[in-house]
Amino acid sequence: MPPRKQPSERQRRLGAELRKLRVRAGIPGDRAAALLDADRARISNIETGRLDVSRNRLYKVLRAYGCPPGAYFDALMEMAQETGKGWWDDYRDVMSHRALDLAELEARTVTIRAHEAVVVPGLLQTADYARAVIAGVEDDHSHLDRWVEFRLSRQRILHGLQSYHVVIPEAALRMVVGDMKIMRKQLLRLIEVARLPHVTLQVFPFEMGPYSSFVRSFVVYGHSTPELNTLYVEHPISADFVGDTDVIHDYETMFERLASLALDPIDPDTPPESQEPHDSLRLLQHILYELR
Repeated sequence: MPPRKQPSERQRRLGAELRKLRVRAGIPGDRAAALLDADRARISNIETGRLDVSRNRLYKVLRAYGCPPGAYFDALMEMAQETGKGWWDDYRDVMSHRALDLAELEARTVTIRAHEAVVVPGLLQTADYARAVIAGVEDDHSHLDRWVEFRLSRQRILHGLQSYHVVIPEAALRMVVGDMKIMRKQLLRLIEVARLPHVTLQVFPFEMGPYSSFVRSFVVYGHSTPELNTLYVEHPISADFVGDTDVIHDYETMFERLASLALDPIDPDTPPESQEPHDSLRLLQHILYELR
């Protein structure tokens, strides 16, 4: 089978982890190739995600690389077995590879920490808000219904997560997307979701200064095995999946800083009238009042 031209993010990540383990073990590529009875080019293609490795061969390689039995070992074996198929397959005709990779990554995620700098995060958007956002950035609207449907389908993971923590700048909540009616429904949706016991929603207010405006949109996807956590960083016309633990740590520190400066989250166990006088719920309610 020839090397694939466009490996998925899961395939790239598995290959990157294998390369990291090989380098850490001090095993050169030629020796690794001998373990698989293959040539050096095959090892290179495996480590870039362009070729698969069978379960039996992966087990042999992981043992040779000194990867100890445990959760990380098992997670790598599972990644190699996965087919990459899921509900997102129905959208391969209209969605980019990056979007499909994101949906597959979210399906393996157990925790999410997110900062959205410009708009309400996609996992929390109403259908009308999502439609207005997508229509505003896409010139061709021939697939608009399917794009909105895909975004709403991604929201299935929300109730299955262990935790979802998001910090949204006040500016993103005051920017009118669509019209006032759409914005009111969107803000009510945020309040509704924030009352779920595993959801923490905080608003970064204007009064705390420009810190949040200096931070681009990013999401830290937590895997059941921390070594496989993934950072997703958005750029104006692209996005990156990052598996480097040092970089992820830097963004986690940035997120903690954002959360410490943001207003207190909505407490699902406290009725609205008993919330603190200056917290995320009160600010959301104030913006709702101004949108009448």
